[in-house]
Order: sequence, then structure tokens, then C-alpha cells
Amino acid sequence: MSPMTMTILMSSIATGTIITASSHHWLMAWIGLEMNTLAIIPMISKQHHPRATEAATKYFLTQAAASAMILFASTTNAWQMGSWDITNTTNPTANMLLTMALAMKLGLAPMHFWLPEVLQGSTIKTALIISTWQKLAPMALIFTTSNNLPTTILLTMAMVSTLIGGWAGLNQTQTRKIMAYSSIAHLGWMASIMTIMPNIFMLNLVLYLLMTTSMFYTLILLNSKNIKDLATSPTTSPTTTAISMLTLLSLGGLPPLTGFMPKWLILEELTMQNLTLTATILAMSTLLSLFFYLRLSYSTTITLAPNTTTTKHKWRFKQPKNSLLLTMTLPMSLLMLPITPIMC
Repeated sequence: MSPMTMTILMSSIATGTIITASSHHWLMAWIGLEMNTLAIIPMISKQHHPRATEAATKYFLTQAAASAMILFASTTNAWQMGSWDITNTTNPTANMLLTMALAMKLGLAPMHFWLPEVLQGSTIKTALIISTWQKLAPMALIFTTSNNLPTTILLTMAMVSTLIGGWAGLNQTQTRKIMAYSSIAHLGWMASIMTIMPNIFMLNLVLYLLMTTSMFYTLILLNSKNIKDLATSPTTSPTTTAISMLTLLSLGGLPPLTGFMPKWLILEELTMQNLTLTATILAMSTLLSLFFYLRLSYSTTITLAPNTTTTKHKWRFKQPKNSLLLTMTLPMSLLMLPITPIMC
């Protein structure tokens, strides 16, 4: 893909997100979402491979259906309430449709089936964009309408998402699919606190973006597409491999790493709201996610083969890459737990 084309597509993705996040009218928000969707599709299918074409088709159909549902929900609200204002979406039917549409756009269970397949069919860099930047526009709409969204439906989807994100990730060997199920589980944690405490939801979103960006960029530097590639990565970059273990443990939510902060705050708030059963289910489902994070860490750094590597010539193909992004995001994704009282 030429630099000019890539610049236009990336600018369109950024512009679509900004339009959606800054708009007060439902039609403008819908236009921003459509720009986002149409700009990312050429990036998914740029490999000219049947798997990439399939992933682009699945992404387009899912996002188009979700955008149509958002348009239908906003039209229903305007018909009943006489207002196209995003903050004035008070019709119960419109709110339920909107919740389903935003869950489909984000990949919340039970509308999550497209996310692992799309990430597996994309390159790692495109998967990074889908897992991070593409979540911002729907999250902005959720944050704007959080006072009106049905809490019971969101809590149910949160529990299902964390359980499916942990359970389905146990059986995966491809790193992109593992990160997809990790994303579904983290979205479940965010969904549980969206309508109860929006400031914790925003904190969780920012930390999720930091940790996911760090992990994806580590996979890019190590050029690892499955667990076998990660197991042989200490030969080419031992420092980055050790860092990847800490990032995985932070994603799992182990103290004293940053990933423990949002889970701690969410469980505390859910307990204060007398949602003890929900908090228990979320905490128990985290053990499932933690298992496959630990499995990745174990195969990557904790256990090394007796010889240098089973791949004889892997060290010859080490390519110098710029790790500036990893240097910027890594400290924040690992070491922010001590400043929890300041941030919340």
C-alpha cells in the first residue's frame, strides 16, 4: 500500500472517531462511525489473501448492521421524543437497540463472534488498530449516553463477556486470537461499570488501551504470530521477551502491576452497590483469563529450551525496529498502581 493511500486511510480513521466523539447530533455520530468502518476495510484486506478478504467482509457486515441499528434507534427516539440530541435519548426501546448496536460494534458477548476472526485475518498492526483506536468512537457514544442505558442488560453482557473471553481463550495458540479474547474480557469489565461509575469506566478504558498497545507492539517487535514463535523469541530479543511477560501479567490483573488497578476499583464499586454476585462472577472469570496469560508467560520466558532455540537460523533474521512507542507506553502499562488515589 502506497504511503499516500495509507495517510488518507489513517486520516479518515482519526477524523471519523473525532467526529463521533465531538458530535451532539445522531446523524453526525453515524457519519463518523461509517467513515471509521470504510477506512479500516482496505487496511484489513490489503494482504490480498482469502483470509484477509473474509475478515474484511465479516467486519464490514457486522459494522454496517450495527450502524444501521444505531440509525434506527436514533430515528425511533426522534420519532417518539422529537429530539436528535445524543444526550436526550430517553426512549426505552431506542436505548435497548442502541445498547445492542454498540455492543456489536465493540465485540461484547454475545455479539463477539466477529472479533477473533477479523483479528486473525488481519496483520498485527491492523489488529492493533481494531483492538484500540476502533473502540474509541463507540465508547464515546456509551460515555455520552451512560445515564440512559439499561444497567441490567449491560451487567448481563459484562458477565457473559468475561466468562467467554476467559473460557474461549484457553484453547487458542494464535497470539492475535488470544488478544481478541483478552479484549472481549476487558470490555466485559468496562461494561459492568459503564452506567454505575463513568469515571472508573474511562480510567479502565485508558489503561486497557495502554496495556493492549504495549502487548501488540511487543508482538510486532518479536514478529510472533503464535505461541511457538514466542517460545523462540528470547534468542532474538531477550529484553523485549522479558518485558512481554510483565505486560501479560499486567493484562491479567496481577498486583503490583497497573492492570490490577481497574479490577480493584470496579470490584470495590460493585460491592458498594450491593452487586456482590456480579463482582464474584467477574473475579472468578478473571482466573480463566489469567490462566492463558500465565501460559503465554510460561512458554515465553519462564521455561527455556536446553539449547538456544529449535529454529537454527532465527537469530540471523533479526531486524532493527524502532521501539519508541513501546518505551512510551510500557512504564504506564506496568507501574501506575501506586498513583491510584490520585487518578480516581
